Amino acid sequence: MTEQEKMLAGKIYDPSDETLAALRTKAHRLCTLYNSTFDDEEKKRAEILRELFPNLGKLLAMQGPIYIDYGVFTSIGEGVYANFNFTVLDTCPVNIGDDVFFGPNCSVVTPVHPLKYAERKFKFKPDGSPYDDEYGRPITIEKGVWLASNVTVCGGVTIGEGAVIGAGSVVTRDIPPYTFAAGNPCRVIREITDKDGLEFHPELF
Repeated sequence: MTEQEKMLAGKIYDPSDETLAALRTKAHRLCTLYNSTFDDEEKKRAEILRELFPNLGKLLAMQGPIYIDYGVFTSIGEGVYANFNFTVLDTCPVNIGDDVFFGPNCSVVTPVHPLKYAERKFKFKPDGSPYDDEYGRPITIEKGVWLASNVTVCGGVTIGEGAVIGAGSVVTRDIPPYTFAAGNPCRVIREITDKDGLEFHPELF
């Protein structure tokens, strides 16, 4: 298996691999270009995002700045909105469904490092170049999910359709559809019901 195949399969891989390093360099360059644009440069922004995310639906907006590790391993549906400081570390596949909203400072992070220090520290190849052992777990965020500000989604997690994740949460386990979940670690608080609809809150109008 190539290092990329190992990485995407969730196996230990060498992140210093030349192919992976080139993909990261390209993605980081595209992020820098995107982050230097203005809101009204819509065509330029769209072109950059299309190159960064080949699997990109019709987007609402990415406010920027954005920080993406690869991009090519992330699939994004239609109607997705990401506020400031959207971060995706896609060493394993990231699948984001339609109509997902990300508040500011949200991070979607698939990488995992060994817990034991001796296995986690940097090693060195015969030529002296450093590398470390890493692996990852995929992330799925199903359609209609809203992640409020400062949410971190960890590797191996699926967030079910229509769920809402409260501000500041760290999602370390699967979240069922149509639930409100919050906390560190994130846990289900309650189901989202019809009574959460705006018609039950006339004080908002």
